[in-house]
Amino acid sequence: MNKLSFVCSLLAFPIAASAQQHDASRWGIGAGAAAIDSPYAGEDIRIRPIPLLSYEGEKFFFRGPTGGYHFIDTPTFSFDLIGAARFDGIDIEDLGVDELAARGVDRRLLEDRDDQLDAGLGLSWRGDFGEVQLRAVTDITDTSGGQEVSLTYSYRMQMGSFTVTPLVGVSYLSEDLADYYYGTLDEEVSRGVVDYKPGAAVTHQVGVNLMRPFGEHWAMMGSVRYTLLPDEFTDSPLIESDSAASMFLGLTYRF
Repeated sequence: MNKLSFVCSLLAFPIAASAQQHDASRWGIGAGAAAIDSPYAGEDIRIRPIPLLSYEGEKFFFRGPTGGYHFIDTPTFSFDLIGAARFDGIDIEDLGVDELAARGVDRRLLEDRDDQLDAGLGLSWRGDFGEVQLRAVTDITDTSGGQEVSLTYSYRMQMGSFTVTPLVGVSYLSEDLADYYYGTLDEEVSRGVVDYKPGAAVTHQVGVNLMRPFGEHWAMMGSVRYTLLPDEFTDSPLIESDSAASMFLGLTYRF
């Protein structure tokens, strides 16, 4: 899973959980930080400060990097138009020269990968069984030109003052999306970089979200994710690990 999936999934569930705990509140503001253990060759653990801003309206909403419009929104079912920033961009200077060289790649011949903006549809089913979310999005900035379809199951539990939400998920990345972020580009190949295109692939994810309110307005939230990368990605000369992990911790004030 790439960096956007890390950051967005780290944020969307905790912010949504916080919103459910404060039904009368619509706006939220706060700050947090994410630690991302990247699978890219030679890239160190990245600490990323993240502003937290959310709004829950009757029809419109946004939660961190994700926003949208409710076509249908009931206690048990939601059907939404969604948009999400994909912070998957890679600064090639962050990758390791020696680690790439060991894979036959000269870092000087590589290009940065840009962030992109996705848009699509989301479905959610909620009940005593937990929550199932299905989301399908496509790049609308012509960065990768790819699509992603994800399915996530989560179950929210109350443990004292903490709301604990374990989850499992699976994501399908289209050929264009996977090739852009995990393969080598045509212009890189023309300079002598090995030609590697992973094609469409599936990633698997497990994680847990935590949320603890303090009074009527404050809430602390956290999240941990572990993602297993498929062989199509780990065979890439840009990748050195078969998994990735990330952690988030933040504090919000809702009013």
